[in-house]
Amino acid sequence: MLFKRLLLSVFVLFISVNSYAEVTYTTLSPNGNIQLDILHRTAGDVMYRVFYKGKAIVTPSGLGLRFKAPEVTLTQFTILGVDSSANDETWKPVWGETNTIRNNYKQFVLRLSDKGKSGIEMVVTFRVFDDGVGFRYSFPQQAKLNHFVIAEELTQFGMSGDHKAFWIPGDYDTNEYGYYTSSLSKVDATGGGFAQEIHAKTSFDKNAVQTPLMMKSADGLYINLHEAALVNYPAMNLALNKETMTFNSHLVSDAVGNKAYLQTPAKTPWRTIIVSDKAPEILMSKMILNLNEPSKIVNPSWIKPIKYVGVWWEMHVGRSSWDYSGGQVGSQQATKVPHGANTANVKKVY
Repeated sequence: MLFKRLLLSVFVLFISVNSYAEVTYTTLSPNGNIQLDILHRTAGDVMYRVFYKGKAIVTPSGLGLRFKAPEVTLTQFTILGVDSSANDETWKPVWGETNTIRNNYKQFVLRLSDKGKSGIEMVVTFRVFDDGVGFRYSFPQQAKLNHFVIAEELTQFGMSGDHKAFWIPGDYDTNEYGYYTSSLSKVDATGGGFAQEIHAKTSFDKNAVQTPLMMKSADGLYINLHEAALVNYPAMNLALNKETMTFNSHLVSDAVGNKAYLQTPAKTPWRTIIVSDKAPEILMSKMILNLNEPSKIVNPSWIKPIKYVGVWWEMHVGRSSWDYSGGQVGSQQATKVPHGANTANVKKVY
């Protein structure tokens, strides 16, 4: 991978102590359409914001984590250093829609130290692509941190408006809901519609949704929030503060409420924000593939794509029922629309 130092690609704007941030770092995507600002406030808070063609996508949003062991909250930092670079390469996927994928981004790395007594050092790495932004936390090997337990990740995604959203409820047990469509202010994860047919479900917050979350702004921008390189770490849900239109990350916990058990050196998954003014470009984006780790399979020639045909998905969209003993699919009785996984239906499909 070829990295080229681009110190001039990051602009540093010093602002008066009385204004919002003490210092702002700005990085642009290779084509200049996406702008990432990193804000370091006088109290030590580190925040970020994202613009697409001059329009706000993510308003100033917080970064940080809370540990259970050692018991410390990392939200106020001293900046130890910053670095910038660029990457432009192509690689060949094993299979997919395209034969080659271009991996072209500007990178900005922020080295931080806890402003409290812990002395813990943390790195936040941002990659700015032409179609979005990815960022992750990492913890280098260090004397003051070895094994640690994450209680919660404190990442925020501030939305610039009450966007139209395509969402499923935040849930610990299932992601097999049918998708709801509503404004963000109308999100209600407690049930209704498709949720009534799913019995193994655990909703933890009425304002919570799962990722990937797709949205459309009033001025025609399409925004997708998700994650990449999810390895040895819990999946991320998003809990919405409807007063500020800010999503707060919510990690799936284990049986005792802990979120992750890590040892330095360690890194979290990438948090991803994909944006475009054309809906098909969200689907065509390869940003998440570029942020995933390269394959460790030396010779992947044995991997062949196949086609799967089954009956389960028709139960998600209301063509048949999940219920063995009776119930409803919309206004139809289950006796008229039986459980979809039956012998006659499977023979018909195959």
